[in-house]
Amino acid sequence: MSFYPKLIGAVCGVCAAGALIYAGVSALDKAGVSADGILSSKPTLTVWYTEEKLEDYLSAMALEYQNETGVRVVPVLKSGLEYLEAVNDASLVEESMPDVYLISNDGLEKAYLAGLAVNVKDQNTVLNTENFPQTALDAVTYQGHAVAYPLYFETSALVYNQTYLEQAAAELETDEVSLIPKTIDDIRNFADEYNAPETVESVFRWDVSDFFYNYFFAGNYITVGGSCGDDSSRINIYNQDAVYGLAAYQKLSQFFSIDAATSSYDQVVQDFLDGKLVYTIATTDILDRVAQAKADGSFAWEYGAASLPDISETVCSRGISVTGSVVVNGYGKHQDEADNFAAWLCTDSADKLFDRSTLVPAKKSAAQQTEEMAAFWQEYSQTVPVPKLMATANFWVQMEIAETKIWEGENVSDVLKDLSEKIMTQVTGTQYVEEEYIEVPTETQIDYAEGEEE
Repeated sequence: MSFYPKLIGAVCGVCAAGALIYAGVSALDKAGVSADGILSSKPTLTVWYTEEKLEDYLSAMALEYQNETGVRVVPVLKSGLEYLEAVNDASLVEESMPDVYLISNDGLEKAYLAGLAVNVKDQNTVLNTENFPQTALDAVTYQGHAVAYPLYFETSALVYNQTYLEQAAAELETDEVSLIPKTIDDIRNFADEYNAPETVESVFRWDVSDFFYNYFFAGNYITVGGSCGDDSSRINIYNQDAVYGLAAYQKLSQFFSIDAATSSYDQVVQDFLDGKLVYTIATTDILDRVAQAKADGSFAWEYGAASLPDISETVCSRGISVTGSVVVNGYGKHQDEADNFAAWLCTDSADKLFDRSTLVPAKKSAAQQTEEMAAFWQEYSQTVPVPKLMATANFWVQMEIAETKIWEGENVSDVLKDLSEKIMTQVTGTQYVEEEYIEVPTETQIDYAEGEEE
């Protein structure tokens, strides 16, 4: 399951959107359309979205919201290709523009600069850390202002076969909790002493071909845009800690024999469901996949989820996350009503999101329905949101290529240095060269420092 097409593909193609919208708004002004005379009765809100999983949820919530407020809501499923361009084009035509639309947080800079997103009103003060983790608030913040409401998230976490751990704990005369790894070293040590049943093919396997499942090895030491992902002056990719983290990642390729060329997330999850793995790294979709497997009897074990392990006692990990956001169209005719609905969707109705879509809500109280869901939310709260910077839109593609090269044995420092120079050249507009070269540590030299969280 590769995430970067979603992250960057959905926001391509909005060229000169501000100018186009201005022309459309001018035409509406000339036609005599004003905020005072739009509708004397309750308005109808059009909501666009691209995630098919949301169809049942949005349809049900639209009906519920109309019953509560009298405001009619019409959800419209759209293609994710050139999505913002479609929002832009529709906003030039009065009858078809969305009042509200859903988009991943990485597209918010482009949407805001095009006038397709506005500062939210947050009239009921729902955007706070009582409702959402700081990760979610950062994800929807651009240049110091909230420009969307966080609805759901995607991130990766450690998933383990609880039944196997209970059995291993009895054999090793320890407790099950101690076998939930805090570090990758813990997994390696467990693998050395574990007497695996015949069904187990590997103690630990994950998709090494997708950056979404590998980013945590260096995520605590790489900065792309600062905490909100919107500051082009805060980019730091090539540094000693990042090199050391990815050096540790490379060493795992010698311990866990996984071929990046044939690695597949779907196969990894299926292997876990078949009882072939003790530990893996998975995204929130596994919650529903396990539930389905339990229902049809094909998953005969208990399982659990936990935060991603650190690399070692001194090398901290930090994963990455995507936040599905609800945006008020800056050129919509019903700004107040649209803002109220967007806030309601992400708060009052969030506890119904997973049951109707299998997507995990960003709202804390709604994401505690099971222990496993709560574990994913806890991991989400510790992640770095994907950045909004348009200048670094291809970073994820390049990062995935770099990680594959590192996994397959290329020099860690050379690969990361090349990646940094490519991204910094894009951001600065001039050829960028890293002045200092960082030596890759030997096994005995590794002494990682704590990374600074943004």
